[in-house]
Amino acid sequence: MRFLHCLLLVFILPTLAFAQTVNITGKVTSTDIGGPLVKASVFLTNSTFGTSTAANGSFTLYDVKPGQYEIVVTFVGYESYHQTILVGAKPINLNIEMHLKNNNLETVNIVRHPFSPENFKMFTKYFLGTSDNAKKCKILNPTDIDLYYHPYEKSLVGRADEFIIIENKSLGYRIKYLLGGFKFDDINQIISYGGQYQFEDLKGSKKQVAAWKKKREDAFYGSSMHFYRSLLGNNLDSAGFVIYQLIRKPNTERPPQVVIVKNIDKFIAQNNIDSANHWKELYNLNRYHETLIKQPLSANDIFRKTDQPGVFGITFPDCLYVVYKRKFDNDGKSMVYRPLNMPNYASTIITLYQPYAFFDTNGVIVSNKATLYEGAWSHDNIADLLPVDYAPGDKK
Repeated sequence: MRFLHCLLLVFILPTLAFAQTVNITGKVTSTDIGGPLVKASVFLTNSTFGTSTAANGSFTLYDVKPGQYEIVVTFVGYESYHQTILVGAKPINLNIEMHLKNNNLETVNIVRHPFSPENFKMFTKYFLGTSDNAKKCKILNPTDIDLYYHPYEKSLVGRADEFIIIENKSLGYRIKYLLGGFKFDDINQIISYGGQYQFEDLKGSKKQVAAWKKKREDAFYGSSMHFYRSLLGNNLDSAGFVIYQLIRKPNTERPPQVVIVKNIDKFIAQNNIDSANHWKELYNLNRYHETLIKQPLSANDIFRKTDQPGVFGITFPDCLYVVYKRKFDNDGKSMVYRPLNMPNYASTIITLYQPYAFFDTNGVIVSNKATLYEGAWSHDNIADLLPVDYAPGDKK
């Protein structure tokens, strides 16, 4: 995605004309044996599009919606193939060459840690989430995940060499997730992970399929995907979204989070209750002095076109406060700043790590490590995840 850093930004909203679906065709061959690879796995990551190559190495992915995808090809004994593609109005044809893994290289010892039920329990909490959908999610091969907890850093890290198989009986999906990396930072309460994954529909009765359809729609409406698609369509208001500028200034009376946490641990270990309670009081102080600008922003205030077809940008000063008026935070999980006169709508705070974040026509952020979500969207983990090609009312 390196090209995204040099995109030309245009300060107007687009007139949208969504292209029809297109087919992606291609052929997978081996550079080492000089012939086609049969039954190689081909899929667009984060989507439901996937297939296997035929006897001559050819494949077709049918009816792909416009947007940016990563196509992944895997075959036993070969290095995985990854390529970012932008689907527009024209069919795409690819010639993919695969290379055998080089087993002659010096072996690199990668330490695998013993399986720990405690670490796995923590991992499922922050990877799958804690929503109602998460309660009906199950990882079928837990021992394939390598997890390690760093006591001093208070962080859980993980990775997997094989696909993690996740069965989501709430949304009706089977997910194959190749986990490139996972980290839960318990000090700052930040979860980060990434990888390639593919969705498959579970088979079920008509009653189950109807229930899955309803659950998928519930997961979509108010989500980040719904927001970015509404922003692209310039219909935030009719979709139920309101956006504001949130100004944050650090609370100078509150020490850094890592200092507070380390001192709490130190004084508890010393059985110094008074000092521990003092640092706990500091922990409970707000990290920021926050002011919500009462005048709502328009889509035009944050939306930018780019010179790359199908890729768009957002930019804003300070933080963006996104309110979805058709859902409520009834259990108080979001823990985000809220003015006293504002109803407890589901709200999310977006912080940009870069001047711009880029997203595609599917409503998916395509710039790596560009955004931080706090509030409602921060709880939408794997159990609430939808394929990038999902659309409400899909017959499938």
